[in-house]
Amino acid sequence: MSLLIKGVQIVDGEGRVPYKADVLVQKNIISAIGNLKYKETEKVIEGLGNYLVPGFIDVDTDSDHYLHLFTNPRQNDFANQGVTTIIGGHCGSSLAPLIYGDLESVQKWGDVSQVNVNWHTMDELLSSLRRLPLGVNFGTLVGHGTIRQAIAGESNRELTEQEFKIFEKMLLQAMEDGAFGMSTGLGYTHGSSASEKEAKRLVGVIKNTGGVYSTHLRNQKDGVIEAVQETVRTANYTGVKTLISHFRPIIGSEEQFKKSVEFIRANSAQDGFRFDIYPHDTSIYSIATLLPSWVQRDDVELMAEELNKPDVLEKIEKEIQSSRIDLANVQIANAPRNGYLVGKTMAQVADNLETSLIESFIKVMTITNFRANVFIKDINFEVLTKMLFDERAFIASNGNSPAPGEFLKHERSTNTFPKFLGMALKNDMTSLPEAIKKITSAPARYFEIPDRGVIKEGKVADMVILSKDNYEVKEVILGGQIRLTPTDGGKTSNGLVKGDVLKHKAL
Repeated sequence: MSLLIKGVQIVDGEGRVPYKADVLVQKNIISAIGNLKYKETEKVIEGLGNYLVPGFIDVDTDSDHYLHLFTNPRQNDFANQGVTTIIGGHCGSSLAPLIYGDLESVQKWGDVSQVNVNWHTMDELLSSLRRLPLGVNFGTLVGHGTIRQAIAGESNRELTEQEFKIFEKMLLQAMEDGAFGMSTGLGYTHGSSASEKEAKRLVGVIKNTGGVYSTHLRNQKDGVIEAVQETVRTANYTGVKTLISHFRPIIGSEEQFKKSVEFIRANSAQDGFRFDIYPHDTSIYSIATLLPSWVQRDDVELMAEELNKPDVLEKIEKEIQSSRIDLANVQIANAPRNGYLVGKTMAQVADNLETSLIESFIKVMTITNFRANVFIKDINFEVLTKMLFDERAFIASNGNSPAPGEFLKHERSTNTFPKFLGMALKNDMTSLPEAIKKITSAPARYFEIPDRGVIKEGKVADMVILSKDNYEVKEVILGGQIRLTPTDGGKTSNGLVKGDVLKHKAL
């Protein structure tokens, strides 16, 4: 298909001043930029002086964890906000590689019974995903916890030398198959068993592949400084590009957060050490992670047994209170097979059940088999806002795109990138070219996605038209085809347009 986009102001993604031109797309490639208004093509979009920018790249998403790539492959919540490429496999959990063919490492997020697993290796996973009508481009990291849990089981111990060799072989194969790097979830049960020494050894495996090391910090609250120092040491020791996932100032730990940022600036390379952040005041948690660490288990049966022990409930309640979690206002984001709970606060559940808050909290966990997820407003938005425009910050939703009614949608899933642009430009925090660069070419270069992130001849035609008046997303072009277009009262998604399953090319 050939497509002509006429009369737009091009913001190329590399920070240059916008310029007026037409853009010709043939098949999925930008073939010409200039004065092309008399060119004959199969389709024409009248740009009307609006901005044409590269498709946005969301470097930290959860649609793979929640299995929404399978239950809702169109991923319209991303496309609606101008996102054309998403990266998954964060927090130590990925959909591959699988030793035993099960998805145990993502069961805390989604109902794994919904998916027929027909893959083991990363290559087989990517081939399987290509058969889905994905509405965005998708690339993935390989999860440290996914491999570790399969090798070591539920035991909280160091890996043996033989297990390390198996792990390293699987990790390197996953990189050769197309993974964009490795992630750890050191704050989760399956990742907390890994020592700093283990992380350094395994991160070192991807040093010569050009991959990224992404980490969910071991502690994001009172111990955030120590967790950041550990991550910086790992980055400096291995020399691998390192990204802290969903880095944010938790209320009550703001001073530690600020000192952590100062430590990063003073002790790490700016180009190689980054963090991602979102313009929202709400975090999402797997409900079991709100429990004290001594209760948490990967094996839900063992965790349920722990909760049934005498006096445990009272002890848990005291520890949750001391952690400053406002249990009454914890809101249920999803509750597999118990949809009537979605959207309710824990206070509302307690009223309905006529029980205490802590009893209702435990009840929700047990009836959802510990797979519920919750929203908590626990981020200092004023401190966070100042970090959005930091040179090291990538903008990412840490969101997902569920089917209607499957999940309580938060603004992070529907409005992360438009909100960032609005905040940036309304408050003169940065220029439009620099704001666009931050969410297009900068992440593309960091993750080594060479054919996307800029508007240039020869590049893949992933592009977004933004209103010249308010920067609203008007149209989305994915791989040279119109993915999203305005209609009366809203936007229409072209369900026939498919994204690419991306493979990183190991060096």
